[in-house]
Amino acid sequence: MRSQGGNREWYCLINFETMEKKNLKKQQTEIEIGEFGPIYRQFEKKPKEAIKHLRKMKTGECPKALYRDDIGFIDIVWGKVTDPAKHKGYGLAHIIDKHENEIKELGFKLEDFIPIIVQFGSIKESDTKEEFLFESNYYRIVVEKKYRGKEKQWILTAFDLRRKPRK
Repeated sequence: MRSQGGNREWYCLINFETMEKKNLKKQQTEIEIGEFGPIYRQFEKKPKEAIKHLRKMKTGECPKALYRDDIGFIDIVWGKVTDPAKHKGYGLAHIIDKHENEIKELGFKLEDFIPIIVQFGSIKESDTKEEFLFESNYYRIVVEKKYRGKEKQWILTAFDLRRKPRK
């Protein structure tokens, strides 16, 4: 903003760096926290971006990141590796820990592979009816239907079908 008063000029400078920090703090205090950490809602129907973001943040969940006409929305959660030695866990953290190298062997990046299997793989319910199983010729993605008794479709894990007998 510039103003002239007589022969004197004065300038009002805004410290944009300070404003950006204040806006960032405001955004941080407005983040929802869910069962898996921060909730990142900006990735609805953007699975590739959701996976990249969760990989960077290493916490949280992206609700409605995946969509399939026959079952609706699926959340992607970071999850965790509960036993690194045995590669046990759940969510994206577990899939990265246990299966990322196998997925690379198939010629895919993880952020491309998961949406492809979910969107184009065959679908069936598990024997317990608590999960959806999405399958290609080589891989299975498991989507839980609930979390702690509440309705929530979310990616639990993956399996390399090349190494396991198929049912």
